[in-house]
Amino acid sequence: MKIKTRLSLYFTLISSGALLLVLLCVYITVFTFSKDDFTNRLYDRVRVASKLYLKADEIGEDSLLQVQQQYLEKLPDEVIRVYDESNRTAFNATNGIYWRDTIIEQVRKEGHIEYEEGKRQVVGRYYKDNQGNFVIMASAVDRNFSKRIIRLGKFAILIFIIFSAILFFAGQWLAKNTLAPIQRIISQMKQIRSSNLHLRIGDVKNKDEIAELISNFNSLLVRLENAFELQQSFVSNASHELRTPLTSILGEADVALKKQRTVEEYERVLQSISSDAMHLQETITSLMELAQVDFNYTQAVLTPVRMDELMWELQDYWLNRKGPGMVNLTFADFPEDENALIISANKPLLNIAINNIIDNAFKYSAGQPVSIHFNAQHESIQVTVTDKGPGIKLADIDNIFKSFYRADSTRNIPGSGVGLYIAGKIIHLCNGTIKVESDGVSGSSFVINFMKLA
Repeated sequence: MKIKTRLSLYFTLISSGALLLVLLCVYITVFTFSKDDFTNRLYDRVRVASKLYLKADEIGEDSLLQVQQQYLEKLPDEVIRVYDESNRTAFNATNGIYWRDTIIEQVRKEGHIEYEEGKRQVVGRYYKDNQGNFVIMASAVDRNFSKRIIRLGKFAILIFIIFSAILFFAGQWLAKNTLAPIQRIISQMKQIRSSNLHLRIGDVKNKDEIAELISNFNSLLVRLENAFELQQSFVSNASHELRTPLTSILGEADVALKKQRTVEEYERVLQSISSDAMHLQETITSLMELAQVDFNYTQAVLTPVRMDELMWELQDYWLNRKGPGMVNLTFADFPEDENALIISANKPLLNIAINNIIDNAFKYSAGQPVSIHFNAQHESIQVTVTDKGPGIKLADIDNIFKSFYRADSTRNIPGSGVGLYIAGKIIHLCNGTIKVESDGVSGSSFVINFMKLA
């Protein structure tokens, strides 16, 4: 059963149940009111009889009936009896209806009585008077009660059926409109394949659970896209980067083996092969690192990471490698709240990313110190790594985060072009951004921004 149908059924059941409860309350209220109203009308007759009979010295049954007919509406099969202390009726009963002594004595004892005898309702009340004590009994048949209750029941059932049908269709409309964004999400999800993971689900206007679902799904797509890019990059670049030095090595060896060579020629060939082998080794190391990062990336779990502590650890690591004074770590004003220094990240991967950036800065700084500036801003944490190298041209800035990309001006510097690519992916995984600031002449700054942990 679809959610839309299930929601409409739940809505109908809940609303119909509430409606049924209201109708039952109305039915019971009308039922009780009708009974009480008829009983009160019988008591009115008892009070009239007491006023006329007990207050007047003598009154006949005909006079009592005339007064009742003049001031009160006659009830169906109405009977009124006045009993004295000997339980004798004051009027002759023309209809043959009497009450047993036990009933009369019960009225004397309790002061009043009301009960049903078949279709007839009976009330009685005990009165004390200077002429004696009397019990007045009155009874009648409410012939319209059954008709009213049956008519009310039929009307309630009809209202219940009509409103239940209206509620069901209203529930269908409500569920359809409420789930419309989900239907749109489903249609957009069907279009996403491994070949177009760059597609995203469109946002909705309301900031509700559906918007949260879209946000989380888009975040998942970002991770999947990055993971696929890492895997595709590894496969395509591995075949290309490994084939080139191997082809060069095989070519040099084949040429050298075709005829006898002098010692100088053999030395030149061996040096060329050694250079290609070193390049091959660097490439294999980079590819293995890329594969390891790829694996860790797909398995990454983001946890709270305190960035100032990570910066101190990185400074100690590079000071041990490069020597005192080679890494200048500076901090802006620290916030009072230590939680403002925490981001959501994967610490091992983030350590690799920033290490790659610092290592890249040292490669192009020609032995000069590298500066790291840490700034905990209002909503983000910023880390800036600045080198004193030749700078990066504007045309190369957009490409340096691509795998195995090397600018023409850096061909003579050892490297594989994988480090910044890996760093960019990891920083993006940790919900961060990275940009490069350089005039293309002297020095470059890599500015990394992370959102604080909410």
